[in-house]
Amino acid sequence: MTPWVKICGATRPADIDLLAAAGVDLVGLWHGVPGGHAELGVGALAALVHAAASAGLRPVLVTLQSTAAAIRPVLSAARLGWVQLHGYQPPGTVHALKTADESLRVIKVLHVRAGDCPERALIGAYERAGADYFLLDSVTEHGGLGSTARPLDVPVVLALAERISRPFLLAGGITADRAGQLREISGHPCFRGVDVDTGARDSNAHLDPTRIAEIRRAWPTPPTGGTA
Repeated sequence: MTPWVKICGATRPADIDLLAAAGVDLVGLWHGVPGGHAELGVGALAALVHAAASAGLRPVLVTLQSTAAAIRPVLSAARLGWVQLHGYQPPGTVHALKTADESLRVIKVLHVRAGDCPERALIGAYERAGADYFLLDSVTEHGGLGSTARPLDVPVVLALAERISRPFLLAGGITADRAGQLREISGHPCFRGVDVDTGARDSNAHLDPTRIAEIRRAWPTPPTGGTA
């Protein structure tokens, strides 16, 4: 099974067309990310969800909203079946979302700052609550979340991966030329793919078809385990 490539921050139908042409698997669509460069209103979100699904991509809501009560209406309005919980939502939020819709696929982000993951002790609770996937991502020294372009140290990722029994994606400074440096991670039984924002963009911060195609080609090795 070929690792997934997930590209975050599409804002236009043209972005969807570009990602589909490059063979991307999932597209991250932002709502509830205050000040985010790719923040979408519910109407624009719904339109891109439809475009992505029509193009064969899995659209994923990426949000910092903390409660199921805030997230569920957005999922419903945009007809989304996937959500990525960025930020520090508790396991109870995962449980509430999965209880309301057990077919919903939940990606819970685990944040790493200076080699430490504050959610480390909660991994088991997230799994019991129903998290389907984890995403390992870096946090800046000032606490900035998402699209940091800060690579994670391989030993830190591998130590976290040993505590995880769900498939995980890797974020944080992902580019095509780092694929070879990350073979230990991509060979882990639970590795499922990569999540990219900054590394998929040109100098004007626009999604770059050449960079995205290179990333897709750089991650062809099937993982040894995990689930779809």
